[in-house]
Amino acid sequence: MKNKKISMKKFLRYIITYLILIILAFFFTFPFLWTLSTSLKGPVNLFKWPPEWIPKDPTIENYIMVFKKLPMLKYFLNTVIITGLGVVFQVITSTLAAYPLARMQFKGRNLIFTLILLPMLIPMQGALIVNFLTIINLNLYNTYLGVVITSAVSIFGIFLMRQNYLSVPRELEDAARIDGCNEFQIWWKIILPLVRPATATLAIFAFAAYWNSFLWPLIVLRDASKYPLQVGLAQLNSVFEGNFRQISAAIVIATIPILIFFFFTQKFFIEGYKGAVKQ
Repeated sequence: MKNKKISMKKFLRYIITYLILIILAFFFTFPFLWTLSTSLKGPVNLFKWPPEWIPKDPTIENYIMVFKKLPMLKYFLNTVIITGLGVVFQVITSTLAAYPLARMQFKGRNLIFTLILLPMLIPMQGALIVNFLTIINLNLYNTYLGVVITSAVSIFGIFLMRQNYLSVPRELEDAARIDGCNEFQIWWKIILPLVRPATATLAIFAFAAYWNSFLWPLIVLRDASKYPLQVGLAQLNSVFEGNFRQISAAIVIATIPILIFFFFTQKFFIEGYKGAVKQ
């Protein structure tokens, strides 16, 4: 009888847990699902009540109009260039900067790490003027590099990689030194391969941040032909024209690459967070 009661309690606990997870999943996916539904609607059934989750007469006309109104392929190419540069810069700088903070012993190491984390308290908007003046002085205004360079070093990335570096057993590092490896070889051949999930996690965050960047590219880029996707799609919404169906289609187009990227890297994403939480 006791075993039956325990199994019933476990069963009820699982049901309640999964119900809560389903509700949360629906809550977080509702905006995207509604946007997807709106993008497939025609002008007639857009404002129907009760609203239609699945349009009776779905159409891809909204997607066609987005490509007709805007140079989407150019925007995609610009975004790929900016995102690619940003991901490479953040991964390289974060993996290199975090290594001495985690594996090397020197005076003031913890103080330096604390000072690195302090700028996280400053909102991004608070550094816009300083960053813009820096870009002007470096003659990087209206360039892809000007969009990327101000966030080429990620404080969060340094924190994430440092925590994962700390999870690697020091015996592996000592064995490599006995075999004659220098510091760079230890980092490249021993430590870095062991924290590959954390590197993938950092790449996912960098990808999403650069792909969705809007304010800074809008400030730095003057030439509309260099606009990334988010800045370019903003032209669909203006004071004189606001087609919700086409805007929804544009949002879906911009979101799909992130979903695909996360789908193929979600395993590394979860493992990377596990390594950081252990510390």
